[in-house]
This record gives sequence, C-alpha cells and structure tokens, in this order.
Amino acid sequence: MVSENEVPTGSWISREPTETAALGERVGRALRGGEVFLLDGPLGAGKTLFIKGMTKALGIEEEEVSSPSFTLVNRYQGRLTFYHLDLYRMPQGAVATFAVDLEELLSDARAVIAIEWAERVGSFPLPPTTWHVRIEGDGEEPRRITIARLENDASPDRSS
Repeated sequence: MVSENEVPTGSWISREPTETAALGERVGRALRGGEVFLLDGPLGAGKTLFIKGMTKALGIEEEEVSSPSFTLVNRYQGRLTFYHLDLYRMPQGAVATFAVDLEELLSDARAVIAIEWAERVGSFPLPPTTWHVRIEGDGEEPRRITIARLENDASPDRSS
C-alpha cells in the first residue's frame, strides 16, 4: 500500500471523469515540490482533468485551472507553485523546451511541473523526480491510467 506521502504508481481504470480527477487528487496530496509529470494520451482523454485533481489537492480552485493550449504555460499558486504546460502545438525537441523555458522552471525546487503532450520534450534531461502518466482511451470508453516513475538511467519512451 502506498502512503499519502508517496506518488502512487501502477495502473487504474477510470470509468468516469470524476474518477480521473480523484486519481489526480490522490497524486496531488503526495506532492512535496520538485516533481515533474509527463502526461500523454489522445485529445479528450482526460489529461487536464487529471491535472485539475492534482491542483485541487494543492488548494487551487478548479475554475482557475485550464489547459494552456495557446499560452503554453499556466502558473498556479497553492500549497506549492504548479506549472501546467501544454506542448500540443509545439514541434518535438529543443524548440518546445526553449519556448516554455523548461530549464528555468525546473530550477524551482518547490514547484511541481505537469506537461501535457510530453513526447514533445524529446530527450531533454529531466530530474529523477519525474513520473510518466499515460491515459489511454477516448470518447465514452473507460480510461486506463498508468503512472510510472522514470528510471534515472533510462531515456523514457515519450511516444504517444
């Protein structure tokens, strides 16, 4: 059993949006700062819903949280600083990481960073406190949400 102080890892089936948000909230309760979450899944899979759950656990109002599809980065302040990045409109690699100033964001050890369309980050070096969140499924079908911590010595598979 995972304690409240540990980011849960494994696979879950979410049958409705509230379950996706609740899993995000469970992850959010474990956040201490310095964590990075790489989210991928098809359009409409629930990436932003999962992030809304995370931010709720940090004391950020749900109405404040939206996908930064055009602004690229939204910053929220709660128990911790939370950066929500959306790289959907960016090419893969250095252009994406430079556009959102990822290196600068990573320098804030008290912040949490969640990146939608994370495969666009490419091979950018990430800290050991990085998790991959894959959400599979779309439309009315249940979602399979898999959370795994990235290995320090392995390059993550960031393909969708």
